[in-house]
Amino acid sequence: MTTEQMTGAQALVRALENVGVDTVFGIPGGAILPAYDPLFDSDKLRHILVRHEQGAGHAAQGYAMVTGKVGVCMATSGPGATNLVTAISDAYMDSVPMVAITGQVATSLIGTDGFQEADIAGITMPITKHNFLVTKAEDIARTIAEAFHIAGTGRPGPVLVDIAKDAMQATVEFQWPVQLQLPGYRPVTRPHSKQVREAARLIVEAARPVLYVGGGVLKAGAAAELKVLAELTGAPVVTTLMAKGALPDSHPLHMGMPGMHGGVGAVGALQRSDLLIALGARFDDRVTGKLDGFAPHAKVVHADIDPAEISKNRHADVPIVGDAREVIADLIVAVQNEHEAGRKGDYEDWWRQLNAWRDTYPLGYDVPADGSLSPQYVIERIGEIAGPEAYYVAGVGQHQMWAAQFIKYERPGAFLNSGGAGTMGYSVPAAMGAKVGAPDTTVWAIDGDGCFQMTNQELATCAIEGIPVKVAVINNGNLGMVRQWQTLFYDGRYSNTNLHTAKRIPDFVKLAEAYGCVGLRCEKAEDVDEVIAKAMEINDAPVVIDFVVHKDAMVWPMVAAGTTNDDIKIARDMAPEWENGD
Repeated sequence: MTTEQMTGAQALVRALENVGVDTVFGIPGGAILPAYDPLFDSDKLRHILVRHEQGAGHAAQGYAMVTGKVGVCMATSGPGATNLVTAISDAYMDSVPMVAITGQVATSLIGTDGFQEADIAGITMPITKHNFLVTKAEDIARTIAEAFHIAGTGRPGPVLVDIAKDAMQATVEFQWPVQLQLPGYRPVTRPHSKQVREAARLIVEAARPVLYVGGGVLKAGAAAELKVLAELTGAPVVTTLMAKGALPDSHPLHMGMPGMHGGVGAVGALQRSDLLIALGARFDDRVTGKLDGFAPHAKVVHADIDPAEISKNRHADVPIVGDAREVIADLIVAVQNEHEAGRKGDYEDWWRQLNAWRDTYPLGYDVPADGSLSPQYVIERIGEIAGPEAYYVAGVGQHQMWAAQFIKYERPGAFLNSGGAGTMGYSVPAAMGAKVGAPDTTVWAIDGDGCFQMTNQELATCAIEGIPVKVAVINNGNLGMVRQWQTLFYDGRYSNTNLHTAKRIPDFVKLAEAYGCVGLRCEKAEDVDEVIAKAMEINDAPVVIDFVVHKDAMVWPMVAAGTTNDDIKIARDMAPEWENGD
């Protein structure tokens, strides 16, 4: 136990160092200023000065997702703190471990509508795993330790620590290590053995099982175990948007991504299954479509570390609470025991049907007849040229779905995106954080021209801090996904979706150069490979490529909102013949 006299702000910095933080993304301001003074002297903490607090939050997410550590962002009170709200909400929806540290006005001003006061603890209560308002200097070190423990254990998530300015300015006796005071926080990681045995029994008895794999499998670091379980059972695997790469896309048991823009084979597998083994997935609406029509004949085994998720949307016949890695490891043993007792599933007929769907309805796209650039082709070529070792960080919209569909993910964690919240503006700052976390790995931000204009100010941060991300702007001049819905459901009434970037307002190449980046443009298919190769060669500055693509390219397949997955369309007014290949 070490004890030392210091200010609350010094205690904050020392506690961050002691819990293993090496990078903080933030912007100073009045209430958090006391913390920035000792930060100036720290040789263990790198502070990256972002241009907007939302950028700090998404950067902390990107950093957390590639390192497995808790990401850290810092902001001042009032608008500084409220600018973090979007990123905190995003981290909450996608279970990303993050600690947001905000300054608060002095305790004497709390509740008086003081200058730059906002009740950020109250504002973020529904979108944090937990949050703290610290008003005493002696509580700072312990609270930081508790915040990191909560954020990084159990189901990961964001934790907010709001610290009053006078608590940072007061003198305190700093003690480390600290005793955590979290009597009600005991996440269950070990699954119940009886439930696991029951799940194994259902797997070998099923005729049409599906392993429905969600982001929790990646959070648990359970990709290796998943592969063993899949190969042991021989059951098909679908990986959600948040689980891309949990099983390699090239694996013969992998049926692809399910959901609103999932493949026909993956959607069909879920709809016709008689047993869903849901691992770290939450039966969200983008996967299920209209809930009462989802997988109507399937029993459900649902394993999740968060008991609140189990039976939340779909009743679980066999609920299993536990860490996905532990659950899958125990399932492997239980299935092996079933096999040794002579009980093994026969899925030959099932695979005949699955392969027929997979062969008949592969993912594809139309090349525009007018010779303009196909966005799917651009994204496919980025994936092939940058390869499976790169990180791909998508914004939200059509380009996000194409990045999920047309880049092949062969390793866990290679795809970062905003799945639950669907946050436009996520890509550039999250890619920045990912590159800080993995400086020796290529990081591509796949962004849309709409998303890019929300957070592209972080290109300045990248240029100044030496963070050479590569940004592909899929520029169709429109808010593409909204335009797609207007085409399909609003009779082509394009209300407020044209961004007028066709007139080059802004000119993304000039904008990139103004931010200290290399700016490139590509408008023809024959130039795509050359431009990507040029971007790959530049590693001493951020690169932005303006890919000018066709405005009416659409994401297919598609399940329209409010319909069942059986109503999936493979193109406009074209549906698969479900019994094909029976």
